[in-house]
Amino acid sequence: MSSTAAELELGQYCRQTAETARTASYELACLDTTVKNRWLEESANALVARANEIIAANEIDLAAAPGYGLTDAAVDRLRLDETRIAAIAGALREIAALPDPIGEIMDGFTRPGGLQILKRRVPLGVVFFIYESRPNVTADAAGICIKSGNAVILRGGKEAIHSSRAIVDILSETGDGCGIPTGAVQLVATTDRAAVGHFLSMGELIDVTIPRGGESLIRRVAKEATMPVIKHYDGNCHVYVDTSADVEMAAKIIENAKCQRMGVCNACESLLVHSSIAAKALPAIANRLRTHSIEMRADPRAMNILSDAVAANDSDWGTEYLGPTISIAIVDSIDEAITHINRHGSHHTDAIVTSDLQAAETFTNRVDSAAVMVNASTRFNDGGVFGLGAEIGISTDKVHARGPCGMRELTSYKYIVRGNGQVRE
Repeated sequence: MSSTAAELELGQYCRQTAETARTASYELACLDTTVKNRWLEESANALVARANEIIAANEIDLAAAPGYGLTDAAVDRLRLDETRIAAIAGALREIAALPDPIGEIMDGFTRPGGLQILKRRVPLGVVFFIYESRPNVTADAAGICIKSGNAVILRGGKEAIHSSRAIVDILSETGDGCGIPTGAVQLVATTDRAAVGHFLSMGELIDVTIPRGGESLIRRVAKEATMPVIKHYDGNCHVYVDTSADVEMAAKIIENAKCQRMGVCNACESLLVHSSIAAKALPAIANRLRTHSIEMRADPRAMNILSDAVAANDSDWGTEYLGPTISIAIVDSIDEAITHINRHGSHHTDAIVTSDLQAAETFTNRVDSAAVMVNASTRFNDGGVFGLGAEIGISTDKVHARGPCGMRELTSYKYIVRGNGQVRE
């Protein structure tokens, strides 16, 4: 087959996939909550019952991982076992237990002429979701989208294609027996990157694209998409230790934010410490980081305190390491810390450790991030922790959705106007 013919065939496949999703979305928008919850519960049961199938598929992906040059953290995110599959199933059950946002009356009023106006929550329609090689996200995204009445086209990383396919096959087969429309959950069958471009051109069929991944992917999507985009940028998260901070609290928070799980977007990647407390705070913090073999990349003043730190370069301040590395800088004021964060951060999650209420207020008001923590770990920026259930991502955008993107963030609204024969004069 010639390259032109292959491209034509790929384009036809992508359009058919999107058209199928569009048709399914109309049925999903009217689907009863009990049907959606039954599918979520039975899908959870099926994933656990067929865990061996998923693990066998996952082993194929793991065997190919060295050829893709995946980091240890990436391989860990890719790996599935019975415990992790049980957790995936648990996430679906949690979604089933959450209130259905669809049909909610957000506002209502009667105009002087007698018109009754209701503002009703409705699905977005069709979601095109591009994400990294994390098989658990496949099930999470499907569950969130179906519960919120949306059809979803899943485009996961090629490194997890077999694992994701096994999961989607089970979800689809379960859906057939529960009344979920055909095409409600579809996995892009090809790993050809050109498929992404085809889907991005289909604004008439796809209502929103949600990309999770590196900066180059998200910039490409933002440039090429013919539909709205909810972006999930890198998580270059900061913790700032203010002059009034409790040192033991700061050390505990930073250890958790950096070390509890390094390969996630809400892990701390950069530490800023006020110069007045640095001589006391940095050794205590560094002692905890050393127990986890964290490489500390520091500015000159921090290196004078931390003998085993290595010199940071300009690129370190904007890097999401997703591994055992942290950048460290000393600042002379909260203003300098805020300026540094707003310049180098990714507007994801940033934290301050302080006992000064005014400093906390200044930090939360001026740091331009989706979530700002006071005396708490950055790891808490999570849909489950916030009580939103599983999330499809953490949006760093300001328009439509910001922060953990759960079911409500995948909805819009329509106005229902009821009259009694009124005409406009």
